[in-house]
Amino acid sequence: MTKKIPLYNEHVQLGAKMVPFAGFDMPVQYKGVVEEHNTVRHTAGLFDVSHMGEFSFTGAEALPFLNYLTANNVAKLVDGQAQYSLLCNKTGGLVDDILVYRKSADDFIMVVNASNIEKDWNWIIQNQKSKIKDQNDRLKIKNISEETCLLALQGPKAVEIIQKLTDAPITGLKTFRFVTATLAGQKDCILARTGYTGEDGVEIFCKNEQAVPLWKAILKTGAPYGAQPI
Repeated sequence: MTKKIPLYNEHVQLGAKMVPFAGFDMPVQYKGVVEEHNTVRHTAGLFDVSHMGEFSFTGAEALPFLNYLTANNVAKLVDGQAQYSLLCNKTGGLVDDILVYRKSADDFIMVVNASNIEKDWNWIIQNQKSKIKDQNDRLKIKNISEETCLLALQGPKAVEIIQKLTDAPITGLKTFRFVTATLAGQKDCILARTGYTGEDGVEIFCKNEQAVPLWKAILKTGAPYGAQPI
């Protein structure tokens, strides 16, 4: 049985074609591949990627454990910086490609692919048990996928649109940097200059209950620019 994402009803009302993907009912298209492609290339397209998985890592052992677990050097990150990386198995094969976000020296978020949430989680917990003998409060790992919604506004007008909805300095934010801010009245959203379309853009992490008001606000503010759901 497929899971329904927080914005399921919004997608249906907007006429999206819904299909099962990685255990979720997801919108595969609205007006067609060509029009949506051109929208992202020329203005901005709003994606719902809340099927992706998110894990939080907190505590004094969070950084060294992530450095042990992933292929890139997490120690190079500063607060508010993200890093593309890999989870590898013990023979160097690929478990998943991921993103690691550093909120502080003892607070990180990892984003994993939707189809690999369970596999990645099990792999991480397996390594936690073998690597960290005395758990206590030095390392806490939590699967926050079910409570987290992820949106992505991508395209050359994306940053300008998001800037109209927040006082945070999004326009001056570098690629693979992020801030925690209020967006369209919704508090404690993570606004990240990351994405996967090849265009400029912003990814937005929020609570499930914030998803609908954010979705509507972004589309409303983006409408004069030609922004559309994708």
